[in-house]
Amino acid sequence: MPDAGTLCRDLGRIRETAPVVHNITNYVVMNTTANALLAVGASPVMAHAPEEVGEMVGLAGALVVNIGTLSAQWVASMREAIRAAAGTGTPWVLDPVGAGATRLRTATALSLIEESPPSVVRGNPSEILALQGAANATRGVDSVHASDAALASAQALAASLGCVVSVSGEVDLVTDGATLVRVSNGHPLMPRVTGLGCTASALTGAFLAVNPSALEAASDAMAVMGIAGEMAMEQAHGPGTLQLYFLDALHAMTDEDVAQRVRMEVV
Repeated sequence: MPDAGTLCRDLGRIRETAPVVHNITNYVVMNTTANALLAVGASPVMAHAPEEVGEMVGLAGALVVNIGTLSAQWVASMREAIRAAAGTGTPWVLDPVGAGATRLRTATALSLIEESPPSVVRGNPSEILALQGAANATRGVDSVHASDAALASAQALAASLGCVVSVSGEVDLVTDGATLVRVSNGHPLMPRVTGLGCTASALTGAFLAVNPSALEAASDAMAVMGIAGEMAMEQAHGPGTLQLYFLDALHAMTDEDVAQRVRMEVV
């Protein structure tokens, strides 16, 4: 079960092995998520061409698929990469950005799941509700629900897909349908920095690359996000400097920081 010891162990593994994390992600966050992966110790790859994604998956420890800026070519690349991941047994993360906002986004997320169930679905509460069929669940790509509002949907989705669902919020929820982990780290200003939700998905990929337990990996990622946000806000003055110091916190985080700050509860 996830705890401070598991988190410290897995963070050490990332820093020791620098796993390749293959991201098919959106234009808005490429720089942010790549820098976050580098700061935590992983090796990011942002490859989208359908001619190479299958080969790239074979080199990666995990695949992260993020539908933030959709196009037909990128969806084709996502499908190809997911098929390759299924063939190699590579764990993969789906971030269904904006699911529920438009029919295209919801249908695309659901169709990617049908290719092969992800190891982890990581989204905000409104996106998770949308994947479970709730109408008018979101506004653009921002959530209009608290995480607890999506708990039942997250548990049902995890159980039906045989995967882990990670829901971000004031309290992050991570579930495999039976076990629930509540992560209470973080800072209220974090949603004001674009791309931090996508960063959580990218970091989930890094932890999946070193831990076969999707429940532990997803919980670790959310805890590291929250701890880094708390550490960053001890120096930051607003969203701009929060983003700056967030990367520094990921890089500098020690086992002592984790032990003193982590707030994870297994239910």
